[in-house]
Amino acid sequence: MENRVAAMNLRDYLKPFTAKDDRIAAISYFGSFAALFGGLYGAVQLVNGGYWWAAAPFVIMVVFSLTRLYVLQHDTGHHSLFNTKWHNDLAGYALSVVTFTPYRAMQYNHNMHHAYLGNLEHRETTEIHTMTLREWNAATLGQRLYYRAYRNPFILLPLGGLFTYFIAYRWPRNAAKVGAMGIVAHNLMMLAWFYALYLAAGWTGLSVLAVAAVIASVIGVFMVYLQHNFEDTYWDRKPDLDFRKATLQGSSCLDLGHLWDIGTCNIAYHDIHHFMPAIASYRLRKAHHQMPEEFGLRMIRWPEAIRSFRLKLWDEDAERLVPFPKERPSAVPAE
Repeated sequence: MENRVAAMNLRDYLKPFTAKDDRIAAISYFGSFAALFGGLYGAVQLVNGGYWWAAAPFVIMVVFSLTRLYVLQHDTGHHSLFNTKWHNDLAGYALSVVTFTPYRAMQYNHNMHHAYLGNLEHRETTEIHTMTLREWNAATLGQRLYYRAYRNPFILLPLGGLFTYFIAYRWPRNAAKVGAMGIVAHNLMMLAWFYALYLAAGWTGLSVLAVAAVIASVIGVFMVYLQHNFEDTYWDRKPDLDFRKATLQGSSCLDLGHLWDIGTCNIAYHDIHHFMPAIASYRLRKAHHQMPEEFGLRMIRWPEAIRSFRLKLWDEDAERLVPFPKERPSAVPAE
């Protein structure tokens, strides 16, 4: 009962932040596109002039523009960016060309992620797979080696980003459910975008975009990991699965600095996003920073965020994410 009352009070507090403002949305949307094209232009001009290192700030500008545009596409998938559904869908399709992410496939995947958040029986819907400690203890050597490699941040971040955005989304597994012709059209529009960039800026333009896109994909996986992989996150099985805990405790609030929030379009405030997905990204930071302390939503800062990459397995008994055990148990206790 106490949890339900607290959830109702938090919902009452957050409700005003679900109000859409098409002017703010348009500034965020078109401003991010302007930063993308401005960064590409500046980087190309400097690289062509031989000033490689001077181009770095413009490449960073492109990196975070791509990151912002992906978060805005995520907003359109929730129909939370603009006031009307068709405005969100139209904006989402346009964004998909520069984010390399087909709109309907992203929307379908992400809705499943929201629906099964924290559910140990539906971990296939999460962006990053988490094995339980019991599963690890029962796993074969091959399964352990694969999972160790998979959860290694030096593999997970770069290869995960490359695989997700440049390979898997070219023909996603849910293509038949979201419309195969839409996936084909998306891929053709991407090729048209690359060709247009080549005509305008040659191989230099494509190279700058490629470097920035790879870095942006690493940031994307970095954020996705931290949003649900931290020590006191939440997993459970039905009928004990608690929606409020799954959204607020199972999702993080990352305080990584105001500049980081600007560059990542406030997606770090992921707990209240899961609790109320109708809040647009341009209101998330304000909603969290004005929140009364009584709701007890804590923030994760850089030191804890980096330490979270040591945590690999969900311990169902301790109800927390833990590192790999140092030794394999000599015997499995009887049930």
